[in-house]
Amino acid sequence: MKPADICIAVLVAMIWGLAFIASRIALDELSPELMTALRFTIAAAPCLIVPRPKVSWPVLIAISFTLFLGQFLTQAYGIAGGVPVGLTSVVVQSQALFTIGLAAILFGERPSRMQTVGVAIAAVGLLMICGTVGYDFSVSAFAVLMISPICFAVGNLLLRRAQDVPMFDLSAWLCLVAAIPLLVLTLAEDGVQPTWHALSHMSGVVLLCMLVIGGISTCTAYWLWGRLLRDYPAAQVVPFALLVPFVGSAASSIVFGETFGPLRLAGMLTVVGGIAVMLLSRRAQVRPEVVGA
Repeated sequence: MKPADICIAVLVAMIWGLAFIASRIALDELSPELMTALRFTIAAAPCLIVPRPKVSWPVLIAISFTLFLGQFLTQAYGIAGGVPVGLTSVVVQSQALFTIGLAAILFGERPSRMQTVGVAIAAVGLLMICGTVGYDFSVSAFAVLMISPICFAVGNLLLRRAQDVPMFDLSAWLCLVAAIPLLVLTLAEDGVQPTWHALSHMSGVVLLCMLVIGGISTCTAYWLWGRLLRDYPAAQVVPFALLVPFVGSAASSIVFGETFGPLRLAGMLTVVGGIAVMLLSRRAQVRPEVVGA
């Protein structure tokens, strides 16, 4: 990879890691539904100037509802439910485990030996993390969060149905398709008046967080990542996403004072180690597109 593109890959990973921090700050004022709706409404702005990609509506909706709506809404519910941000960033990246597993079950794609080892390592790490649940956040919040990497994995597989289309255009329209039902859900769950009150009384800090999450993390970073995947083999690009949980955990420790007990820290490192084995496997037959917050 060119030095400039390496810098872009590192920058994207840092943006995605820091987006978890911005999400946590925004959830102090906004409901999970409203925050996620705003995220995709902002990110869908390019739809005003870019055409809808040549992908059928059913495929577009299926990808959007899993890769975007399902993944990020359950993330927001998990964080709002008390799951620490650093831990959230690690759990979300476990999608690589589910992507390989679902590909094997649904499409008969046999993982390589090293991928199988990586899946086993990551699974052990998740079990170690499960052993710490219930002490500083609820089991239900963690259960909802675990839906996020599963939606992520399903979305990865569905994304195969949208080959050879401009990544920027596709990302923008996926955001639009997710934003509409999220806005309806927000009004149904929160009510029109509370939603308007939250928007009209939004602090400058939260507004900035939403612009970062929607405009930079979702819209711009996804586009840059798509360009890298277009120009280089996935095996060269995807490993940079391993930086996301480290950035998210380190930033959460600094900003929120998040601490990690021995078992949780060991579990987090084990999950990331398993993901590294999966992604760095030279004979990988399934290349999960690891994407951050």
